[in-house]
Amino acid sequence: MADQWATLGVDLHLEPSGPGLRRGLTDALREAVRSGRLAPGTRLPSSRSLAADLGIARNTVAGAYADLVAEGWLTARQGSGTRVGERTVVPPAGTASHPRERARPAYDLRPGSPDLASFPRAEWLKAARRALDAAPHHALDYGDPRGRPELRAALAGYLARARGVRADPERIVVCGGFAHGLRLLGTVLRARGARTVAVESYGLDVHWRLLAGSGLRTAPLPFDHRGTDPGALPGTDAVLLTPAHQFPMGVPLHRDRRSAVVDWARRTGGLVLEDDYDGEFRYDRQPVGALQGLDPDRVVYLGTASKSLAPGLRLAWTVLPPDLAEEVAAAKGGVDTCGVLDQLTLAEFLTSGAYDRHVRATRLRYRRRRDALVAAVAARAPEARVTGIAAGLHVLLRLPPGTEQSVVQAAHWRGLAVHGLAGYRHADAAAEPFDALVVGYGTPPDHAWSGALDALCAVLPG
Repeated sequence: MADQWATLGVDLHLEPSGPGLRRGLTDALREAVRSGRLAPGTRLPSSRSLAADLGIARNTVAGAYADLVAEGWLTARQGSGTRVGERTVVPPAGTASHPRERARPAYDLRPGSPDLASFPRAEWLKAARRALDAAPHHALDYGDPRGRPELRAALAGYLARARGVRADPERIVVCGGFAHGLRLLGTVLRARGARTVAVESYGLDVHWRLLAGSGLRTAPLPFDHRGTDPGALPGTDAVLLTPAHQFPMGVPLHRDRRSAVVDWARRTGGLVLEDDYDGEFRYDRQPVGALQGLDPDRVVYLGTASKSLAPGLRLAWTVLPPDLAEEVAAAKGGVDTCGVLDQLTLAEFLTSGAYDRHVRATRLRYRRRRDALVAAVAARAPEARVTGIAAGLHVLLRLPPGTEQSVVQAAHWRGLAVHGLAGYRHADAAAEPFDALVVGYGTPPDHAWSGALDALCAVLPG
């Protein structure tokens, strides 16, 4: 009989109480419906199945069902089984109502996300099937905290070929997104005795908060037309940079400063944390190679699939110096905390060439969007100046002095989501602030792009 119970129907947790089994079961079912635990339309187990689960007579269950059908709590139709009746569910007193989903803007030009409609679903599904077919059974067990070896090997090959990273699979740790990787590094740095991490004057406050949460102070570096100036590094233990495409200003770190920051790390024993968040997307010339290639023992490389594929994958990676790899893996925990199936799929996606094909296709699409944005602003809003256009999924729109907040507000009124530069400025930055918008062109789907451009140009001065 135990073997049969596995196929008798859906699971239903009930605790009949009170005098008499039938009355107790009726009361328990009624309360489950009244409270909303059994939603309207839910199909209940057959009387035979529920009787077997509860260890009671089938006639007792059938009688309880009949009572509740008569009261209107349940419905019963031939061929459709017994279901919860359609009725308004009144939540118990004190139950918090569900928060409303935030209204989506008509057009979203905030930076940070790709066009999610372009995610290669068909190719990803094919890769997932191939990866799952080829995976050994033990791949589904608790794994190495560094991540699946298939993915680390695939990443090592891809990063060496496409980004100039000197990577060994043993020195790669897969993380649940860039923020996870940065949190792990902050934990390790603080445990090593670090106190201060130098950061760029403009960047993401969430990254600064993550470092602060590890007990590290962040100190902003000067910024000029050649990018971040690493000359003010004395007294810091590490530096977090976006050297290939500074976020959000959009300029690469000057080659002299690239050498200077690596020399500082060698001389002092400091670490450079390289955030290569959109390194694949360069349009006007050969991509800027990873800083890590200059000195793999002093530079930690952090990459992510958030811009090239989708943030929802929650997959990122760190390429670490030998002495850091074990410490970061230990900080991650005793087992892998990233989804194995997605790791295996990404490994197959990389090794099959599907990732390269997807990046080339999206690079062309984003370049066309960037060109359309630059042309539209030049023709319809000449007082705004577009900069930082050589790479990435966003541009910087310089505005006339004193206009940033009014433009952001006007955009909000039109249903256009866009960020002002002020929100990316470190509180302790010494550089003189100026007015600008940080405009992302990755998020809107293709069919909404022309409308997004119209809405943007309508709120710009000039």
